[in-house]
Formats: sequence, structure tokens, C-alpha cells
Amino acid sequence: MKKLVLDQVHQDLGGKMVDFAGFNMPVQYEGLKAEHIHVREKVGVFDVSHMGEFFVSGEGSLEFLQKTTSNDVSKLSPGKIQYSCLPNNDGGIVDDLLVYCLGEEEYLLVVNASNIEKDYKWLDSHRPEGVKLDDQSADWSLFAVQGPKASEALQSTTETDLAAMKYYTFEMGEIGGAEAIISATGYTGAGGFEIYVKNENAQKVWEAIFAAGADFDIKPIGLGARDTLRMEMGFCLYGNDIDDSTSPLEAGLGWITKFSKDFINSDALQTQKELGVNRRLTGFVMEDRGIPRKDYRILNADGEEIGVVTSGTQSPSLNKAIGLGYLNKPYNAPDTEIFIEVRNKQLKAKVSKPPFLAK
Repeated sequence: MKKLVLDQVHQDLGGKMVDFAGFNMPVQYEGLKAEHIHVREKVGVFDVSHMGEFFVSGEGSLEFLQKTTSNDVSKLSPGKIQYSCLPNNDGGIVDDLLVYCLGEEEYLLVVNASNIEKDYKWLDSHRPEGVKLDDQSADWSLFAVQGPKASEALQSTTETDLAAMKYYTFEMGEIGGAEAIISATGYTGAGGFEIYVKNENAQKVWEAIFAAGADFDIKPIGLGARDTLRMEMGFCLYGNDIDDSTSPLEAGLGWITKFSKDFINSDALQTQKELGVNRRLTGFVMEDRGIPRKDYRILNADGEEIGVVTSGTQSPSLNKAIGLGYLNKPYNAPDTEIFIEVRNKQLKAKVSKPPFLAK
């Protein structure tokens, strides 16, 4: 099992460590619910250094990424970021990712930890001569500083004007005296920043963030709260809500699937768009008491299977159980009554389009 650079720091902080995507990761410190609420109301820090970083450069890089990703990379300019996916040849998704435009024909791809090797092989198999694909995943640490107080808590560590940064933009700057990529992104819906630093500076930057954030009650946050926070926003988790067998159109990712260009399997996806999808990833809120879990069956009033749960949890913000799942038409329409099969019981739920929290 791989260890984060700050593995011992997390253990010293009381982090409960678990195996996640082959990494020893802190799942919680003081408790999932308390950590979740803290991020929604104040500011917390996730060590997500398990994520993968690929640097793409050289003549033809734009054309290469246009072919391998679903979104329109030509719309990016230096300092801008794009959410996208890597379509496979069979209508599914190799991975979802962030594309950073560093400069002309120079990009950073941020991929899921569990897919680093798979993604690299996939991209490399489509890479034209002259384009360099450099996997630097083992060289970088990544801290997600999330919550409404994130900007104030971080500002004294950097000369970058954090409050002025727009969502899905980044700047090359310094945090705590170390070079960093400062990105106005996150996976919580609570606002904040993701800070990329070289491993040799990880401890220094972590300490600087917590020293600066002390007056704002900054706290370390585990993967457990990261999952409940993303679920309240309806954000997809690769391996649960999207995978090699799910179409981006079925997953509600039509907004990152741009048919103004040619990309891998675009013709088949264009046909699917024109014909319409038979199932759709959507959200639901439990009305009966019970927690939906991945792979639970979704039924109609007659007990017929109409879908499957992909993610589910008890929402700490709403104090209700919520979930995501693929539902057949017409049952995926908002406010439709459905039933989740939980341990041979049929529990009532209602379709509700994410995000579950009012913005």
C-alpha cells in the first residue's frame, strides 16, 4: 500500500487510516458528521495527494487532447480549467478528469488515483509522435482547502489574490514560501481551493496552511466527509456513478460532451444523443428510514426493477438519506415515487434532481 508524504502527520492527528485506491488514507479524524458540517460552515483541509498528475506538452498537444477528451479543449486559455472525461471505444468512460491549460500546447491532467496506470496506458496508446506525456503523480502532493472561510484562512500564506479568483481558474504562485499551483476548484460544493505542491514542500505548506487558518478554526478532514459532501452536490464518483460501461450522456455529462469536434467514439455518442437515452443517472431522497447503498435495486410500485443505486449516504446537512442511481425512463422524472430494496424491504423514496442542497 502506498503512503502519502504526510502519512505520519495524519496518524499523529488521530486520523483513522484505510486503504483507498491502493493508498493509506485518512477516512476521518473526529468523526464524519462533525467534519462534514465543519467544511459546510467553516474551513477544512483534505490531503488528496493520491490523485494523479499527467503533464502533456509539445506540438500537437491540443489536437491530442481534443481527440481523447470529450470537452472542447480549444476553449481553454492559460489559467483556465475544464472538467472532462476520457471516452472509451464502447460508449463508456475511461475516467473523468480536470484539464488545466498551462500555456500554448502545454497542459496538466488531473486523474483519479485508482485509474492512474489505466489512464496513462490509454492516453499513451493514442499519443502522436511529438507529444510528451509525463506521469508526475508520484512527485506531487495535493491539499484541498474547502469551505466558506477558505479564502480568508489561506490569504496570509500567499500574494495571490484568492478572493478575486474565479471558479475553475488557477494561478502559478506561492503558498507558505513554496511554489504552488493554486486552483479555485474542489469536490465539495462548499467553495475553496486545491493546492498542488512538490512533495519536498508538502510538510512546509501543510504547516503554513494550518498556522494561517488557526484563527478560522481550520481542521483536517477525511475521505468520509469528502464523499458525503460530493454526494450532496450530486458530483459523480468514478467506480460508482460512472465507469467503463456508463455513457457520459446517461450520466448527465452531456454538458462536457461537445460534438462540435471529433473525439473517440463521438459518432456513436452523437447517435445516442439523437435517439435519446433509456436510463439516466439521477438523485433521490429517502422518505422511509434506511440508507441506500451501491448496487441496491430500485423498484417501481409493482416491485419491478427499474434501476440501480450507485451511491448513497445519510446527508449530514439535510439529516435525510440521499442517493444517486441509474433509473429507466419514465421513472427518472423529478418527484416520481420509487422504492429502494434494502435488505428485502421496499423503502419509499422520491426522485430529486441534484444538487440536494440549495445553492
